[in-house]
Amino acid sequence: MLANLSYNDPKLTQSVNALVGPPFNLKERWRLKGIGSSKLYITESSVDIYNLLILDQNTNSCNIELRPKGIIVRFRSLLETYGLVIPYYKLKLYKGKAEEYSIYLDQHRIKVAAITKSTHAFFKKLSREKINSLPQSPDDLL
Repeated sequence: MLANLSYNDPKLTQSVNALVGPPFNLKERWRLKGIGSSKLYITESSVDIYNLLILDQNTNSCNIELRPKGIIVRFRSLLETYGLVIPYYKLKLYKGKAEEYSIYLDQHRIKVAAITKSTHAFFKKLSREKINSLPQSPDDLL
């Protein structure tokens, strides 16, 4: 779900929390050693996101927030904050080049440059959280 997250809208907050869960509490943030990525530079994106990014002359950057059932990829355009809300079961991660990660949700795509070691560590953490969210047995599917 691609949404404008700039304003405090209770209906939008409720739908985001239903999709990816509420934010982690402080104890869980300490356990995970942080839930946010550093500044990530966008190298390529799908048409919907690209049309938002070209509206201003700023550098195209984003950050990722971990949630219990998914992630939120946030980026800014024209003083507005947009978010790509992705539940883990729809999240697709690819590492094409050595310095680039791709994040997919249905028809939306964002490719980010991985310049620092902390970026690689964050994507390892993201992959681990996605795996941990999978059902452990067939009974968990019911």
